[in-house]
Amino acid sequence: MPFNIELETLKKEVRIHTFRARGPGGQHRNVTDSGVRLVHLPSGVVVTATESRSQIRNREKAFERLIARLKILNRAKKRRIPTKKSRAIRERELEKKHRVQNKKKMREKPNLDE
Repeated sequence: MPFNIELETLKKEVRIHTFRARGPGGQHRNVTDSGVRLVHLPSGVVVTATESRSQIRNREKAFERLIARLKILNRAKKRRIPTKKSRAIRERELEKKHRVQNKKKMREKPNLDE
């Protein structure tokens, strides 16, 4: 099922969380809730953005990342073409099995009744 990547419909399908961004940036960054986390409900994809001191810029950046991630999910997967082992490879595998089988038989204790 392909996901819609239009901005207007994404805004309706997304839950937006704001949080206090961590890391360097000074006192202003430590006081404001500038980090943005988007949760796309239909797909379960979670994207965050905390680079900027501005919550609006972080929201735009997060939506860009979400659209990029949904484009990847919308790609059709290539169909796998099953391949067959060649006759020579099957014969080599059987020969190897026989060698291992004979080696294990040689480890057995000799039967003295015969």
